[in-house]
Amino acid sequence: MSRHIVMITLVTALIVSLSMAATHAASRGPDRIDIFGGRSGNVPFPHAQHQNRIKDCNVCHSVFPQEIAAIKKMKEEGMLKPKKVMNLQCIKCHKEEKKTGKPHGPVTCKTCHVK
Repeated sequence: MSRHIVMITLVTALIVSLSMAATHAASRGPDRIDIFGGRSGNVPFPHAQHQNRIKDCNVCHSVFPQEIAAIKKMKEEGMLKPKKVMNLQCIKCHKEEKKTGKPHGPVTCKTCHVK
């Protein structure tokens, strides 16, 4: 009897683990996102690369929600000032990484914005 309980427990744990992994993979979003960049042009953003490096989604998503065109919507609604995301999030982090000698992303606006 206890052998059956152990097997049922193991199978249940395996099913739960697999479903959690599938949910996590599905919630990661696209590998690349084109972020609204205003008059300077959009920013091709390597989303998966940032997820793999940063690990904590809240580093960015504490500023804006995880939804399509969130930055554009927030700017249009006046909830997000121009350049706030890039200057306070992206470039700030890239410069900190550069100071420590780690691989880093671009540190100037024109490097990312594409017209």
